[in-house]
Formats: sequence, C-alpha cells, structure tokens
Amino acid sequence: MSLFGKSQKDAPPEPRPEAGLGVRPPSAPRGSDDVRERPGRPERAQATNQGGGSMANIGKSITIKGDLSGNEDLQIDGTVEGRIDLPNNELTVGPEGKVKAEVHAKTVIVVGHVTGNVTAVERAEVQASGVVDGDVRAPRLIVAEGAVLNGAVEMGETRKATPASLPAPKAAIGGGSGPL
Repeated sequence: MSLFGKSQKDAPPEPRPEAGLGVRPPSAPRGSDDVRERPGRPERAQATNQGGGSMANIGKSITIKGDLSGNEDLQIDGTVEGRIDLPNNELTVGPEGKVKAEVHAKTVIVVGHVTGNVTAVERAEVQASGVVDGDVRAPRLIVAEGAVLNGAVEMGETRKATPASLPAPKAAIGGGSGPL
C-alpha cells in the first residue's frame, strides 16, 4: 500500500527520462522517437539535412590535414587542409570555417573562407561573408553582394569531345584524287 491508499499495481508506471532527451509517453514502445520535451529542458537539435539524411559537422576547434571524402553532407566550422571530395553531397563552409583545399562536391556553399579551386557538380554559392581565393567551376554560381571571389570562373556543363568538335583530318599531300 502506498501513500493515499493506492497500491503499486493500481498506479500507472512512472515514465523514465531517456538520456536527457525528454520523457517517453507510457503508450510509446521502447526505442520510439515520440519523445515529449521535459519542462525547463530544451529538446536537443539533431543535425539532419533537408532530404532526411545526416549531416556531418567539423567543429570550430577541429583541424584536419589530409584528404577528406564521404557520402553525406558536411559542414566545416573548423580548419581543413588537403582535398575534399563529396561528389554526391553538399559542402558548407560555415562562418568560422577555413578551408585550404581542392574542393569537389555536388553543391558548395561558402560562408567562411576557401583557399583553393572549387568544383561543384550542380551549384556553387558564395554568401555575403564568404571568401573564395581560387578558381570556381560550376554550372550555376551565386555570388552575394559583399562576397569576395578571387579567381577564374568557368560555368556550363562539362562537354565531352564529339566528332564534330574534333579537328578535321589534314588533306593528303600531292593533290591527287586517287590513293597514295
């Protein structure tokens, strides 16, 4: 018998907090994502991109020297030196980000500073506080007022050589119409 004349078996089970994320409703199965926020405690933000996948983040205090490649979106707020290769994903260089690298990604958004050539498969964007010291190659380029872009710009789809674009074969010497 507990306080106020109720027995333990009559009372609904007390919900337990989940690792600081909030309280799971009693009706929700264990492992469920349906988590209510606890009063006075903000819900933790999850790093996800618009498409529902995950986004990796290199924090302000992180420095990476070497080649960086992956298959998820990436935000750089720290320092990266070397080569960055994300051909199917978006790269964002945050306001505190410093990149000294050759960059290749599906989409590149520069809010911080990039030193090196940038190649974007779909789109490159240099926001107002962004600085790019290097050549930019992308089919679409957005440069905001106040942004700095020091380098050559190449836009348009990458074209493969077609027979019409190849130089014509040189004529045979001798001027005759027959075989040589």
